[in-house]
Amino acid sequence: MNINKDYVINKMVTLLTTPSPTGDTARAIDFVDECFKELGIETRRTIKNALIATIPGEDDSKHRTLSAHVDTLGAMVKEIKSNGKLKLTQLGGYAWSTIEGEYCTISTEENGEFTGTILLNKASTHVHGGKVNEAVRTGDNIEVRIDEKVHSKKDVEKLGISVGDFVYFDTRTDVTPSGFVKSRHLDDKACVACILGMAEHMVKNNLTPKYTTHFFISNYEEVGHGSSASIPEKTFEFIAIDMAAPGDGQESSEYAVTICAKDSSGPYDLDVRRHLTKLAKENEIDYKIDIYPFYGSDASAALRAGWEIKHGLIGPGVDASHSYERLHEDSIDATVKLGILYMMD
Repeated sequence: MNINKDYVINKMVTLLTTPSPTGDTARAIDFVDECFKELGIETRRTIKNALIATIPGEDDSKHRTLSAHVDTLGAMVKEIKSNGKLKLTQLGGYAWSTIEGEYCTISTEENGEFTGTILLNKASTHVHGGKVNEAVRTGDNIEVRIDEKVHSKKDVEKLGISVGDFVYFDTRTDVTPSGFVKSRHLDDKACVACILGMAEHMVKNNLTPKYTTHFFISNYEEVGHGSSASIPEKTFEFIAIDMAAPGDGQESSEYAVTICAKDSSGPYDLDVRRHLTKLAKENEIDYKIDIYPFYGSDASAALRAGWEIKHGLIGPGVDASHSYERLHEDSIDATVKLGILYMMD
């Protein structure tokens, strides 16, 4: 099986450079919608503006759903300080230290966008000496320095910046000659691109899945309720496509697809895991099995919402999750292949 990796990575890069923090995902959803339509795949929107694309299967009596989420980490303006700096509130779970020094964009309701930098409020070593190293980074001492001539809260308000405006982090997306993709927000835009790669392969090769298959592109996963509603009702198996997390004590790899056995919500369905593992073994796909103690997925959200489904989780290895992330094209290739084999089996 030959996967069109250029297609997957090109779609991934476009998605990565399209801001979509939780709550402000319309542009990214629109882009993915257009990708499915270009392939001739029927789509629809949910009330929450998630996207569902459907490929009819040989058997329509029961359905499978594969999900990935387009929403990412980000921030909103929490307070305009008297000195013209901005305090932030987080969207999603991450350490404040992982965004320190990052360039960002403030998106206003009426006056367009403004750039800035996320900094400690005592950032200069020449001014504050050892206090720079001693400070624990929190929402109280991390702020945005706006790239405009502002000295007061009133100056900032004149720009049209207000509490509740979304703040996008610069992704610094880079594709290396050695096959790595480095970027913020590979969680989970890499996996949305994997789903597009699965769909593209099915369409271009005139393949029909065993069961009618839905691709559920959720937009509130980072805050826990991405696929808690609107799952197609005939769904009997639900597979979340989400990042694997390599690191100390973990089995996951940047060069393989990982099949998750358990996360913070509990074990994934054993029959589904065994099925996925069997497919990987029989087709010589490089895979790992892993457990994540600080992790939840769209499949977790679906079960908590009361959906009676068998659930699984697979995904490419993403190093430094919820920080400045990296993956390798080998894990993309393995994930797309396993997803296609699962749909066909």
